[in-house]
Amino acid sequence: MLRVCFTAEDLLRVTFADEPAPMVELTLAIAALQRSDPIFTLWRRRMSQTLRRSAGPLLELVPATAKGPLFLDPPSQGFADGVEQVLSATTTFVRTELRRVHIPGYSPALWIRLLGDRDREAWRILEQAVRAGHEDVLVGSWDRIRAGFDAERAWRMQLLASQGIRATLAGLFPGGRWRGTTLEFDSPDDVEITLDGQGVTLLPSVFWTGRPLVGRYAQGTFLVYPAVTPLPLLEDDPATTNALAALLGRTRAALLEQLTRPRTTTDLARDLGVAKSSVSEHTKTLRDAHLITAQRDGKTVWHSCTPLGLSLVTGHSGYHKPLSTTKGREIDRAGLPHG
Repeated sequence: MLRVCFTAEDLLRVTFADEPAPMVELTLAIAALQRSDPIFTLWRRRMSQTLRRSAGPLLELVPATAKGPLFLDPPSQGFADGVEQVLSATTTFVRTELRRVHIPGYSPALWIRLLGDRDREAWRILEQAVRAGHEDVLVGSWDRIRAGFDAERAWRMQLLASQGIRATLAGLFPGGRWRGTTLEFDSPDDVEITLDGQGVTLLPSVFWTGRPLVGRYAQGTFLVYPAVTPLPLLEDDPATTNALAALLGRTRAALLEQLTRPRTTTDLARDLGVAKSSVSEHTKTLRDAHLITAQRDGKTVWHSCTPLGLSLVTGHSGYHKPLSTTKGREIDRAGLPHG
């Protein structure tokens, strides 16, 4: 169980990061290369062919869980600043983090052990790996990464305005819940984080699909969580994509627009030209994000927008006409029948 303990002062100091953190995204991308998430299958296959050998050491330092040493992924303002922070990390910090992530019974590569001794060759290997990884993994996708981040941040801000900070924080990952002033997420690890009135910065990632991660840095405490739409589902050309598609991906955006009136899984699969299994996967994600609901009628499941989902459709896609249900009634933008 991951527990994040808030005080009233902490809740007043919850902020959103202004932009993606390149070093954080790089380490999460390296973790994604080692995970079995099916959404990233084609991306992993492509990266295995293009990732140069000099970036390989990152795979030894960052595990699939993404719980690598914090000196490697400072939430920097840009890549150059991030590299500078990595290379200037204090020896004490480096040694502490290497001990923290060390797995009993596992002996890390020699070059990793030598990082704590400030061995010049070991740090050359690390710098070369970071620069190669950035070039191969992030540079070509940065426009999509930034578009996904911006859309995610805008949506969370809208959710904050409509439902409040507690609902926003609990909704960062399925199953999030409050026990008093403690935010809980299911996790195989038993971790408790006390914020002590310093607040937390929310940092979404398009490379991460796992449970939220909490890191304490010199800049403060950051809660890293998976963006609604991971990188492989973001459009190749964000400049030509509307805001709703940038947030959700083209298929999910089209699905949400279909659900301004109740539709069945079969209806959606037929009208969107996708498999029922794909529709089921997308509707689950949209339900977890509180954008749609599902109601069972015998063997049939009817899907429809929530008020939040409807507001996204009307606000981002220019959809302004009355919406008709299967019973012929009109629905206003708040989702309330009126006739």
